[in-house]
Amino acid sequence: MIFPRSVVSAVHKEGSSSVQSAGPSPKLLLVDGHAYGYRGFHAIRQLNAPDGSPTNAIFGFIKMLGKMRTIIAPSHLAVIWDGGLSADRVAAHPEYKAQRPPMPEGLARQLDGIVEYLGAAGIPSWCRDGVEADDWIAAAARRGADEGASVVIASSDKDFMQLVTPQIGLLNPNDKTDRVWTSDEVMVKTGVRPEQIVDWLSLIGDSVDNIPGVPGVGPKTATELLRRFGSADALYQHLNEIVSERLRQNLTVSRGVVRRNQELIRLREDVGAPFRLTDAVPGREDTGRLIGLFERWGFRSMRQELEARFGPAQGELL
Repeated sequence: MIFPRSVVSAVHKEGSSSVQSAGPSPKLLLVDGHAYGYRGFHAIRQLNAPDGSPTNAIFGFIKMLGKMRTIIAPSHLAVIWDGGLSADRVAAHPEYKAQRPPMPEGLARQLDGIVEYLGAAGIPSWCRDGVEADDWIAAAARRGADEGASVVIASSDKDFMQLVTPQIGLLNPNDKTDRVWTSDEVMVKTGVRPEQIVDWLSLIGDSVDNIPGVPGVGPKTATELLRRFGSADALYQHLNEIVSERLRQNLTVSRGVVRRNQELIRLREDVGAPFRLTDAVPGREDTGRLIGLFERWGFRSMRQELEARFGPAQGELL
């Protein structure tokens, strides 16, 4: 996994200036950084700076982040990046995510540029070596909800469905309605409740993360089993009630696989740095730096929009 060098271990910067948001009901937006970097990279195939360096991922990321902020109107915001694979998961399953191809070189060259933009825009951006973004997002989401915030996680990763509560929702970029997913959308998508998602994925497996499931158990069968028994634990306590001999045998021989999968798929909340809601308060935009970046990348429309809001950079007035 390639992660932005400029944000490794960056969090809780003491003394940083930030604009405290007003209002009694904070709203926290947590963005899966690598996921949106990839989306921007693949959504815009050809875009280069005046010096010839690729800028498609940077441009796409900025545009998508702006759209998210318009939809959610968050008072608190953070972009969280993958810092590599969890050592515990790899130890439990050495093939975990092993099939994934390397990050495209053109995207890898742009990650630090995205982080430069976030710094200039005053948006908190965090990464820590050995910490998967999913886990840190889960920890921040739970803590933010505990502090009274309504939380929105921006990602298409199905693992995040396990986190959905009345206080935590999902903004799935694959859903063109732009609505925030609640337990209702999770039920429509999977047929099970958010608290059953870990067991549901443990039974069917996850090809994206190279996690095999129970042979012969797909989403429909897993949903039927969990609707009947409630959980994987209860299912294994009542295996003798499974009529299909083949299904019963597959579940029996895969008991250890399901237990392991539960540990792989369940998001951890004891990672990253201890989260405080105040850590995700956006800072002031540095318009001079932003205009300089937009000029360097050839983003004329973004520069014009910024100047329309704030006027030219201070240096251009002298």
